[in-house]
Amino acid sequence: MTEWSWVAYTVLEVFIAVACFLGNVLVVCAVCVGIRDSLRKPTFCFLVSLAVADFLVGVAAVPLAVLLDGWVSVTPDLCLLLSCVVLVLTQASVLSLLAIAVDRYLRLHTPLRYKALATQRRTWMALSVCWTLSCLLGFTPLFGWHNYSSLASDSTNTSSSPSVISPPCTFLSVISLPFMVYFNFLGCVMAPLLVMTLLYTRIFWSLHGRLKESGPQAQASLLREKRLACSLALVLILFAGCWIPLHLMNCLLLFQGPQAVTQGTLYTGR
Repeated sequence: MTEWSWVAYTVLEVFIAVACFLGNVLVVCAVCVGIRDSLRKPTFCFLVSLAVADFLVGVAAVPLAVLLDGWVSVTPDLCLLLSCVVLVLTQASVLSLLAIAVDRYLRLHTPLRYKALATQRRTWMALSVCWTLSCLLGFTPLFGWHNYSSLASDSTNTSSSPSVISPPCTFLSVISLPFMVYFNFLGCVMAPLLVMTLLYTRIFWSLHGRLKESGPQAQASLLREKRLACSLALVLILFAGCWIPLHLMNCLLLFQGPQAVTQGTLYTGR
C-alpha cells in the first residue's frame, strides 16, 4: 500500500474506535440510567453485555488490529496473545447477540413460563457462560492451532543477526487461515448467525400472525415487541455486514491463495 493509503486506513480505524467507544458508552448509560431496573430484565442485561463487548472492540481490538499490521515487532508469544484478544472480543459480541435472540424467542413463545425461566440468577449465569465461552474459543490458537512455529523460527534467525530487524507482528503471521475459516468463521460466527436468523424469522412470523388475530389492546404490546425485534435484528444485520466480508476474504486467501485478494481490498474489508 502507498503511504497515503496507510494514513487513510489508520485514520479510518481511529474514527471507528472513537465511534465504538462513544456509541457504546451512550448505550450503557441509556440502559443503566434511563431505564429503571433495567439490569433486572434479561434483554437489557444482554444488551449491556453486547455494548461492553463492542466498547472493548473499540478501545482494544481496533487499536490492536492497527498494531498487528506490521507496525510493531514483539515476541511471537505476545503477538499470538494480542491476536487472540481480538478474537475473544468479537466472539463475545456474537454470543451476546445470540443470547438476545434466544431471550426474545423465549419471551414470545413461552410467555407464561418466561419469568420463571429468565430469572436474574440465570441471566447472570448465561452472561458468564457467554464470556467464558468467548475466552475459550478466542484463545484456542494458544493451545496449538497457530502459525507460531514459522514466526518463532524467523524471530530466532533474526535474533542471531543483531543487524537484522526482528519480523513484524501481523495477525495472519500467527493465526492460521484454516483456523480462521473452518473454526472461527464457520463454527463460531456463521453457526450462531444462522441460529439467530432462524430465531428472528420465527419471531417475526409469530408476531405477524398474532397481530392479525389479536384485539387493539393486545396489539399495542405486540407492536412494542415487533419494534424491539426490528431494532435487534438491525443490529444483527449490521454486525454481519461488518464482519462477513472480511471472513469471505479469508476464505479466498485460503482456497485461492494470496493473489485472490489485493492488499487494498483486504484493508477495506477490515
